[in-house]
Amino acid sequence: MNEPADQLTLYARDLAALLGREREKSAALERSAEQLRLYANDLQTSYAAQQRYSAELEASYLDSLTRLVKASCFRDQETGAHIQRLSLYSGVVAAELGWPADQRRRIEQAAPLHDVGKIAVPDAILLKPGRLTDEERRLMQSHALTGAQLLEGSKSPVIQMAARIALTHHERFDGGGYPQGLEGEAIPIEGRIVMLGDQYDALRSPRPYKPSYSHERTMAILLEGDGRTMPAHFDPRLLAVLRTIETEFRRIYDQDADSIEEFMQ
Repeated sequence: MNEPADQLTLYARDLAALLGREREKSAALERSAEQLRLYANDLQTSYAAQQRYSAELEASYLDSLTRLVKASCFRDQETGAHIQRLSLYSGVVAAELGWPADQRRRIEQAAPLHDVGKIAVPDAILLKPGRLTDEERRLMQSHALTGAQLLEGSKSPVIQMAARIALTHHERFDGGGYPQGLEGEAIPIEGRIVMLGDQYDALRSPRPYKPSYSHERTMAILLEGDGRTMPAHFDPRLLAVLRTIETEFRRIYDQDADSIEEFMQ
């Protein structure tokens, strides 16, 4: 017997068997890898479809709410101009604060919904030229909570921000606002931003109970106070921002009405 030759034959047979098993394992691994690739492709397709659906659903919901706001503007044309300007004020403040572009866009989309709750306020109160009674004031102030209730429960980041703004854009930094009497940093930053733009625009705009104020007088009231509106009502960091970008606020208010009319289309 040729033992070395026989041993080599055995080694060759064992190696062939081992290679066969490895080829089977390799084939099995390749099949598994292919299944995983197919599964990953299915997941990617499903995720992309879900993202498109979510984006379409959010756009549809936001469009419906915006149309609701626009419908309420027919009660008071100035309101249409006001909410469009408030979007622009909020965007320039957010930019000055260094917010990323997507967050700036979000507050620009959310800010116009701040007064959506006013659809529940009777015209007799909303457009009253004189001072409101205590009961009328209570009904007017209820628009903040009503707006938040209309907007709550959405998965959309824009609508979630809009709900926070609707609820908190009449809160004051010193705690003297409504409806919750929040103070300082407890007020969401987006609520503080919209509150500042809202006050600036209200002072600049004519109302049944007051004339329009110049940019200079409005800035003096916001920064120094007039007894009714006081600097303590605002986030001091935002007042510092306003000093820096006040020309932008003036430009937004004084700009051509074409952009307002486009918003109202």
